[in-house]
Amino acid sequence: MKIRFSLFAAIMALFLIVLAACSGDGGANTNDSGEEKGDAAEETDENANEDEASGDDANASGEQILVFARGGDSESLDPGSTTDGESSRVTKQVLEGLLEFEPESFELTPGLAHDWNVSDDGLTYTFYLEEGVTFHDGTDFNAEAVKTNFERWSDPEHEYAFTDEEYVYSMYGTMFGGFKGDEGHVIEEINVVNDHEIQFVLNQPLGFFLQNMGMSYFALTSPAALEEYGSKINENPVGTGPFKFVSWSKDDSIILDKFEDYRVEGLPKLDRVIFEVIPDNAARLIALRSGEIDIMDGLNPDDAAAVETEEGLELLTRTENNVGYLGFNTQKEPFDKVELRHAVNYAIDKQAIADALYAGYATTAKNPLPPGYLGYNEDVEPYAYNPDKARELLAEAGFEEGLEIELWTMPVARPYMPDPETVAQIIQNNLADVGINANIVREEWAPYLEKTSQGEHQLYMLGWSGTNGDPDYFLSSLLHGSNVGSSNREFYQNDEVDELLDAAKRAVDQDERAELYAKAQELISADSPMVTLVHSRPVMATTSNVLNYVPHPSTSESLAEVELQN
Repeated sequence: MKIRFSLFAAIMALFLIVLAACSGDGGANTNDSGEEKGDAAEETDENANEDEASGDDANASGEQILVFARGGDSESLDPGSTTDGESSRVTKQVLEGLLEFEPESFELTPGLAHDWNVSDDGLTYTFYLEEGVTFHDGTDFNAEAVKTNFERWSDPEHEYAFTDEEYVYSMYGTMFGGFKGDEGHVIEEINVVNDHEIQFVLNQPLGFFLQNMGMSYFALTSPAALEEYGSKINENPVGTGPFKFVSWSKDDSIILDKFEDYRVEGLPKLDRVIFEVIPDNAARLIALRSGEIDIMDGLNPDDAAAVETEEGLELLTRTENNVGYLGFNTQKEPFDKVELRHAVNYAIDKQAIADALYAGYATTAKNPLPPGYLGYNEDVEPYAYNPDKARELLAEAGFEEGLEIELWTMPVARPYMPDPETVAQIIQNNLADVGINANIVREEWAPYLEKTSQGEHQLYMLGWSGTNGDPDYFLSSLLHGSNVGSSNREFYQNDEVDELLDAAKRAVDQDERAELYAKAQELISADSPMVTLVHSRPVMATTSNVLNYVPHPSTSESLAEVELQN
């Protein structure tokens, strides 16, 4: 990375040189503020830049420093309390779960558990843990640590739940049927058999229990760190992963260093990883071409062809594993009227969006679930672009003279929507054509996620990328009534849909699950809580010096095997 000098930094450097020359003991004059390591999350930009500058010097001396540029910052570095993909991208490097996924698929492989078995009745799961593993703070990883993490997520009264500090574990509730004391919560008990063997006992089958164990949301934090940092754990992650947390300069960069005692011999190959925020896609590409960064996410699809043929760059694609959508707040006027939601669906020209912005790397969507997933309903009729039909439905909803609304627009590029501002403008024009005046509302990324989860919006843009290969992660996360106020930003509640999704969770037979999910998609389409826009194959780019980087469908991949070719 290029060193970013400031006048202040230059003056300070000169001052320190003079000071050192005047002192017989240069070491006695170094900065020793006594701040704890966790305070790195609150370092000034100057301190963060010093870290980056030292990384540049290290690169010059042969150390491996990789810079990964993305469009937005992380929301939280506590994986269980966020649904943000930019957060998972970072925590994937620092914390690990019991199981992992294969580099290019959702096939399960060992993680912190080297083996596991399932009882014949599908109710008892036993995991056999790796021995000799330590967290980054030097404490032992063991079965008690696993139990502490799962109890923290499941029990709102747990000392490390931090619910008084507004921590919410929505993904745990979604994937395990609720929380301690809830009727649908499937984990009956967690038994520590010995230091390296732990047993989960369920009260009913859960068809995707093992897949859940590979999700980045359920990566494990050091209990000692939870005690030390308390509710600041979201700024001070401590795991067993290949990289340890160094610092976080908000909306700028997150710095991770190699964990020398990592459990896998010879890994990681990189000495340092810097996740840098460059909001503009074009600016990220310029930085890649100049050698300032090594990997960029959110490449504009229109730039893919040029990157593919450009010497010194490599074009990469992720598999189609997402949905970009326009969501209604179904409990807030005026979109509490289903006729108006149908009208907007007919008003949006999805194919024009796909053609204009995805350069052949997207297909139009008719379901929240991507094609190829278990239970994808091919028979659902899509809402074809039909402005006349939209105007007719608008009149039926009581808006013959049109109406004025707010359209909340994503501030960052994401894999499912590489240019949200242009998508918003197309949608705005489509709506204007049928008599709906949409005023675009813009927020920074973290406030955007928070305010839409709280229901401040009428109409908003977002998307979802799969993280465990199971349809429940899309349908329940986005549209189950229990997730209203968290990942269900549509505030959509349909008891019949909830019952179908709950039954699909409990079913072990995959054909039965497929039928239940297909039926749920029919009902969801009729209720129209969102406009499903596209399923994309996200494109990204690296320099040719980056070796062994494999984009995962979840958008969060380990960088342990990655290295830089000098």
